[in-house]
Amino acid sequence: MTVLDLPARLKTPPVLPGKNQTSLRFRKENKVAYLFLIPWFVGLALFVLGPMAASLYLSLTDYNFLQPPEFVGFSNYIRMFLEDPRYLTSARVTATYVLISVPLQLGFALMLALLLDRAIRGSTLYRGIFYLPSLLGTSVAVAILWQQVFGQKGLLNSFLGIFGVDAQMSWVGNPDTALSTLVVLNVWTFGSPMIIFLAGLRQVPASLYEAAEVDGAGPVRRFISITLPLLSPIIFFNLILQTIHAFQAFVPAYIISGGLGGPADSTLFYTLYLYQEGFGSFDMGYACAMAWTLLLVIGAVTGINFLLSKYWVFYGDNA
Repeated sequence: MTVLDLPARLKTPPVLPGKNQTSLRFRKENKVAYLFLIPWFVGLALFVLGPMAASLYLSLTDYNFLQPPEFVGFSNYIRMFLEDPRYLTSARVTATYVLISVPLQLGFALMLALLLDRAIRGSTLYRGIFYLPSLLGTSVAVAILWQQVFGQKGLLNSFLGIFGVDAQMSWVGNPDTALSTLVVLNVWTFGSPMIIFLAGLRQVPASLYEAAEVDGAGPVRRFISITLPLLSPIIFFNLILQTIHAFQAFVPAYIISGGLGGPADSTLFYTLYLYQEGFGSFDMGYACAMAWTLLLVIGAVTGINFLLSKYWVFYGDNA
């Protein structure tokens, strides 16, 4: 007997029971999900995509709030790089701030995470205390406090006076040290990356350290050969977040310099100069061009970090 000799009803493939009903139920569930997502899509269009498109157009115009925008092409971008020395100063100050403060902050956070990872008494209390600066962040109140600490009659000079150092300078009023005080302020908010590092350290198998110790590896060798490779994804994650945050820093420089970026433009952050041009000089077209340039720079730096990550980030499945 061949397949051709079988009855017609046996030639028809069986239909799985409930298949159509299941597919119909999934389609209904998808429609309900999209219905609940409508407010989010509306908010995305009205408050994100719409303003971004408007700012992109305004970056190509001469706009001062009082008159209709006048299309000028790429004149604002040409002005930034070729005709505005303060713009280049703000870019240099911001780049210096990012390159110095981010590595110091991550290094300090990792060091404290390594200490708290040890079974010491009161470690939970210490974690809460160390995390407190991140909760306060770089708020207006903290920036004002920082101004008092590094002022001419601030706590730092009083502390130095205990050791016989007669320091009468204002650390925030000196062009050579003003930016350094902002770097210290950013390093002070180490709590968030510290907690993330601590969570990553808890995931490292203790058996690896035990095996390395049996082989005679010391603490430094164990840190370099085990801790850093297995913690590299966490380091990379913190690096991306803190770099973006540093590029967007605004409040500390605004409070400490009184919104001017002084002394001698030593604290003229990119965002502060953008604010001055947009809401001080009412040159909104130029400010929008600066904002889009900052967005492209942050995107480029993030992309470069992702490209370089394949050379030093270990995910456990790398060959």
